[in-house]
Amino acid sequence: MYLSLKNHPFAVEAYFEQSLVLTFALPKERLQPQLPECLLPDTFDDHWAFVAVALVQTKQLRPKGFPGWVGNDFFLAGYRIFVRYTNAAGKRLRGLYILRSETDRRKMAFFGNLFTHYQYRTTDISREEQGGQTAFHSLRSGLDILIEAAAPGIVPPLPEGSPFKDWKEARRYAGPLPFTFTYNRRRREVLLIEGVREHWQPEPVQVRHYEVGFLKDMGWQDAVLANAFMVRDIPYCWKKGKKELWQPS
Repeated sequence: MYLSLKNHPFAVEAYFEQSLVLTFALPKERLQPQLPECLLPDTFDDHWAFVAVALVQTKQLRPKGFPGWVGNDFFLAGYRIFVRYTNAAGKRLRGLYILRSETDRRKMAFFGNLFTHYQYRTTDISREEQGGQTAFHSLRSGLDILIEAAAPGIVPPLPEGSPFKDWKEARRYAGPLPFTFTYNRRRREVLLIEGVREHWQPEPVQVRHYEVGFLKDMGWQDAVLANAFMVRDIPYCWKKGKKELWQPS
């Protein structure tokens, strides 16, 4: 019964006050070992695969249909790989595979680990905005990021070394993608969680500085910063999880 609780047993809704996603590129062979057998890296030029670092200020997270005042506010750092999955109907789906989740609220970590497989842990995340710049810091997570929003009408340059030639290409790897996947290896069972959002228009931002402890932990400190996007003030919903058996082709 406990394991079934972890399979997203009900729909959830929240409000994203702010969501910053930094996407890092590595050769696909570096990320494939972290994925279950049912998933493949979502590649670019058949070479690059991508891991995203998402920093989200979330408001009023609660079961769908409940009033906002019963929800919880928390900060989230999520580390995910961009992936593809072919479902039982033969349709190819793009999505994310979550490696780790961090939050500044013990309550969120407890319930997150009760109802999901997202491996929540608590940490000391802070955010500070000043003069068009936003800083994110966590001593425990080894996280130190400084970004700057572009002036109106100005498009910032892509990060140096990005595999993308322009922001249009980079936008395909901005997140979030339509699905998140988890996998029960023993049962060969895939859990699909579909996200629903409105008015999602990510704006490119310039990263002035970054340190990401998770990348060092994984041995990916040589990952190339490929893009960085910010969105603000977005209602978001996750549908109830759906399970299906994976059939190898």
